[in-house]
Amino acid sequence: MKETILILDFGSQYTQLIARRLRELNVYCEIHPFNKIPKLDASIKGVILSGSPFSVHDKDAPVPDLSSIRGKYPLLGVCYGAQYLAKHDGGSVEPSKIREYGRARLHFRDTSCLLMKNISPESQVWMSHGDTILKLPENYRVIASTQSVRVAGFKIEGEPTYGIQFHPEVFHSEEGMQLLNNFVTEICGCSRNWTPGSFIENTLKDLRQKLGNDKVVLGLSGGVDSSVAAVLLHRAIGKNLYCIFVDNGLLRKNEFATVLDSYKNMGLNVKGVDASEAFMQALKGISDPEKKRKAIGKMFIEVFDREAHQIQDVKWLAQGTIYPDVIESVSVKGPSATIKSHHNVGGLPDFMKLKIVEPLNTLFKDEVRRIGKALGMPEHLLKRHPFPGPGLGIRILGEITREKVRILQDVDDIFIRNLKDAGLYDKVWQALAVLLPVQSVGVMGDERTYENVVVLRAVSSTDGMTADWSHLPYDFLAKVSNEIINRVKGVNRVVYDISSKPPATIEWE
Repeated sequence: MKETILILDFGSQYTQLIARRLRELNVYCEIHPFNKIPKLDASIKGVILSGSPFSVHDKDAPVPDLSSIRGKYPLLGVCYGAQYLAKHDGGSVEPSKIREYGRARLHFRDTSCLLMKNISPESQVWMSHGDTILKLPENYRVIASTQSVRVAGFKIEGEPTYGIQFHPEVFHSEEGMQLLNNFVTEICGCSRNWTPGSFIENTLKDLRQKLGNDKVVLGLSGGVDSSVAAVLLHRAIGKNLYCIFVDNGLLRKNEFATVLDSYKNMGLNVKGVDASEAFMQALKGISDPEKKRKAIGKMFIEVFDREAHQIQDVKWLAQGTIYPDVIESVSVKGPSATIKSHHNVGGLPDFMKLKIVEPLNTLFKDEVRRIGKALGMPEHLLKRHPFPGPGLGIRILGEITREKVRILQDVDDIFIRNLKDAGLYDKVWQALAVLLPVQSVGVMGDERTYENVVVLRAVSSTDGMTADWSHLPYDFLAKVSNEIINRVKGVNRVVYDISSKPPATIEWE
């Protein structure tokens, strides 16, 4: 039985971060909307209530039904979760006279309380709340205070329920991991045995049981997620896994041949399909980003469906869906209106009539890489930067033509190769080039030119949810710019994108 910490989400920007921190402690956890609590059984070792953008006084503030949890399972309320508990039990929660955002220090902590065990004097914590708990219910006691907030943490007498008004999951809470470890180990009794090895062992067992002798088809993209999913499935069912790698004409330079070769060297049963001409025809005359995505997605399904039907008696479609995609599709406020068309959670067309298997749908991206490493997969595949499903199609602004693809492939190839040669590739989360529908004047030799502008973009991130632009060295950027302008026919200007996410996104379309 897999030990699980249940995280109830009230819409906080930090909810996924709580889950990531618990996974770092080798504790399995799941995020569920506060109003969709799953069936509770002996596998649940404890429950965490997340923060929220709401105030407990808002008319539409989230109100969970904790009757099946309180007193039966260890419970930790974080920020909004703590304030909800206090208000629900008759305490006083009011708008803060002095709003406490950012760094604060624990002026008092009760180290006799298990949650505060080994927390240092004056430990720095991260506050982010507009309300504060002014008066606790009778059976509550204070276990932590800051200079300006008396109730920074509490314990409810007679039940294993705790609340804190700071965020232990963020980097700025210096001993946040210690506090979370106290909760899951000392209070919940987790054995912290959820490791890549245990995941692989359990997943292979589950896949063999679920799939039996059935045939499975998987669309490979060359990315980390689909590649790791393929190796896991190959370990589980061997020759019954059929992989299809489609060249949509929008891959990186020489990528189709090199990645196909890598897959075959890994022993995968993979068929390469060059459908680039069909994709180019489908994209002719389309400039709108969303219409481009849909055209690419529709053509991929047509090609994939045609190839899949050539394999007799296929019953399953495997997908490399990962946990952030799943969370996004069942968020507190319902499925996000802005999920991009190339995300494929539940995106299988009815006519394919295949059951879906998603072996990675409980993992974050960094965990997928760790699983791949434990499976012995080659580093060059595991360390690849994320690459969007529509490929270069959403990095060419405006209509897509073969000539524009050639230009961008050459630019991208120079940028990525230089990042690797300079030892910078592994230091950025994602690097890309964008071809703008803009031409600018230039001078080459004695002639005036009027050619294309390309944008280089590199960002640092942990999961792509937020990202900062990478501060690449000026001399490196100068070298890359010079090489692009000298070697790529049709480009006379290179610019570097210094926007962070938010407010910008990583991709341009």
